Amino acid sequence: MNAHHPMHPLLARAASVASGVAAAVPADLPLDGPTPCPEFDARALINHWVLYTSHGLEHRARRVDLPEELIARDFTADADWREAYAAQLEKAVAAWEDPAAWEGDVDLGGSPFPAVGIARMLVLELLLHGWDVARATGGRIEVDEELALLTGEIVAENAELFRQYGGFAEPVALPDGASAWERALAASGRDPRSR
Repeated sequence: MNAHHPMHPLLARAASVASGVAAAVPADLPLDGPTPCPEFDARALINHWVLYTSHGLEHRARRVDLPEELIARDFTADADWREAYAAQLEKAVAAWEDPAAWEGDVDLGGSPFPAVGIARMLVLELLLHGWDVARATGGRIEVDEELALLTGEIVAENAELFRQYGGFAEPVALPDGASAWERALAASGRDPRSR
């Protein structure tokens, strides 16, 4: 068995943080409320997050496209979507255990993108959208220092591109003494201290 890619344990931890956020979404919560992502209500945000960070994460490792059926699915329509998400995250993380998943490129709509870069962006989606979901549903997200620093690094690598496409808002100013996680959120245009 080849050794795992050094990013793999971080990906696994990010997935576990995300499944914890999902598990805490109250069963009786209406999902039509606003979220930190202006274009999404809570249902659309959760569906986007589940699709790309669990199904998309596995499909990228295996280099296969997401089927239309999954793209169109309302995952939140299933009462057990939280458990299903956690199980699919485990499958996705397992798909990245293969060192070959990290090598070469992934085809993104006709343009090749390095697999490691894709995995890094998916860590971002797991954690930043995890924060968005927690914020939209009254939950909390606990991100350890190493993951927080990694998130900040990945935000910095991609911020210009994401801003061009409207993926990030302008950075938010923070007081001195902000944590690494707060700085990562602020750099992505999220206000970690907003309520």
